[in-house]
Amino acid sequence: MQEVGEIMHLASSGRVIIRLKRQLEEGNFVCDESGRRIAKVAELIGPVSNPYASAISLTNNIKKYVGTKVYFLDEPVIKQKNRKQRR
Repeated sequence: MQEVGEIMHLASSGRVIIRLKRQLEEGNFVCDESGRRIAKVAELIGPVSNPYASAISLTNNIKKYVGTKVYFLDEPVIKQKNRKQRR
């Protein structure tokens, strides 16, 4: 897990603005310290030397993450349980 930045604020459009420390690509997911996906990067904005990312929130309670650090995972930590289908 690599730290990629910090969530700055929630824009009026509903997107999350993230100040980046490390370059990300559009479509990457960012997660919290426990590995839970919280946002998907929609676009990169700002200068190359000090980039920001505009991300789409994947959780309803995104306000609690404002001011916290976000991380990037190559593989998700949280795995889904193997569910059996009913007959």
